[in-house]
Order: sequence, then C-alpha cells, then structure tokens
Amino acid sequence: MVTQIPSPTQQEVIYPDSDGLPMANNTDQFRWILVIEQNLEWMYANDENVFVAGDLFWYPIEGRPNIVNAPDVMVAFGTPKGRRGSYQQWNESGIAPQVVFEILSPGNTQDEMEKKLLFYDRHGVEEYYIYNPSNNQLRGWLRAEDGLDAIALMENWASPRLGIRFDLSGSQLQIYRPDGTRFFSYVEICQLLEEERQQTAQERQRAELAETSLEEERQRAELAETALEEERRRAELAETVLEEERRRGQILVERLREMGINLDELT
Repeated sequence: MVTQIPSPTQQEVIYPDSDGLPMANNTDQFRWILVIEQNLEWMYANDENVFVAGDLFWYPIEGRPNIVNAPDVMVAFGTPKGRRGSYQQWNESGIAPQVVFEILSPGNTQDEMEKKLLFYDRHGVEEYYIYNPSNNQLRGWLRAEDGLDAIALMENWASPRLGIRFDLSGSQLQIYRPDGTRFFSYVEICQLLEEERQQTAQERQRAELAETSLEEERQRAELAETALEEERRRAELAETVLEEERRRGQILVERLREMGINLDELT
C-alpha cells in the first residue's frame, strides 16, 4: 500500500495595512492631504465606481507584499467605493489608481521621491502630482507612449482625468472643480455653512417681521372696515329716524286737515 504524503500548504501572504509611520510630518502636509482627498470624495460622491483614498497602501502585484506604496491621495476609476485595509490591485479587476497626489514635507528626500515616480510610472498611473506647500511649487506628470512625462507648465493646468484646474497665481495653490468651485478646507466649509445658517436665520426673521407687519395691516384694515360698517349703520339708523319723523309729520298734517286746520293758512 502506498501512502501519499500531502504537500505542505502554501504559507498565506500577509499584506500589512500600515507601516507604523505617521500619515503626515507637519500640519501643512496633513491639511493639504485632507483638502484634496475630501474635495475629490465630494466631487465623486454620487459615482459608485470611483474610489478615492488617502494614505492607503497600494499593492500592485499579488504575492509581492514588498512592492507597495501609499500615495497621499489616490483616485481609481472603475472600481467601487467601500472600506479597504489596503488597495490590492488584483482584487480591483487589475485597475491601477489613475491619479495620485503627493504632498511634500521637509522629511521627504530626493531619492524617496524618485522611487515614488518610478513606482507610479511602472505600475500604470496616468497622472501624478507633487505639491510642496513650503514654496508653493506644483509638479506634474502625464502618461504618454513611453510612460510618465513631466508637464512643462503647471499654471492653470487642468487634469485630463479629474477636470480640476490648478491655480498657482497666489501665495498658495488653489484647486478648482470643473464647475469652477474652489476646493475648500473643512474649516472653510464650516464657515460657509455657518454663514448660510445665519443668512437663513436672518431671512426667516425678516419673513416673520414681514408676516407680523402684514398681520398688523390686516388688523388695521379690519378695524377700519368695522368702523366704516358702524358709520354705515349709524347713517342707516339716522335715515330711518328721519324717515319716521317725516312719516309722523305727514300723519299730523293729515289729522289737522281733517280737523279743518290748514297749516298753510297759519304760516
């Protein structure tokens, strides 16, 4: 009898969700990551097949957990929204994030950024943007036939995929949606909501005052109508009294005539 010895099971590959490092190294970097990620989430909130994430590990090759990167912001078209511990490309119909953003901090080295560019170029990114808040410098790359090519002029550049426009004319980058609306920070959105709330409250107060004034006018009109009706009744009563007096006078004249008294002869 021959006993077949089972082959050892292949060890499960672990794809870590974190490297233990902070998402950002300073407040400027953190703020810009949030502004770009949250505004892109807002832009595509109604499209179930656009996935937007920030600081999420991206594994492009199954079985190779050592090949990984975590873009500050990434956008993947054609894959559904939803919670993920990491972006495992083979579980996303093979779709690589088409657009990625990196926000520089003083801790980023030239060697690190060159490796990121090589990674994004090698694994299919269509558009790659790096913003340095400390000097308001924006660099970009767009995929061409031979890979990612540097974009010569970034001022007023519009992303082919996202349709957003980059404005570098001021002291810091401004990003505009395709409809011309500027990207807002959470604080700015809260300020706008508070201004709208106050404006709504003021409009409600003005409407209530107008309604009160209208009600007062209505009451005055009703009082005037009541007074006019009272005057009409008094006039009708006076007319009735006068008519009664006239009738009594005529009766008296008739009686005097019956008695042989002619009032015309007495006058």
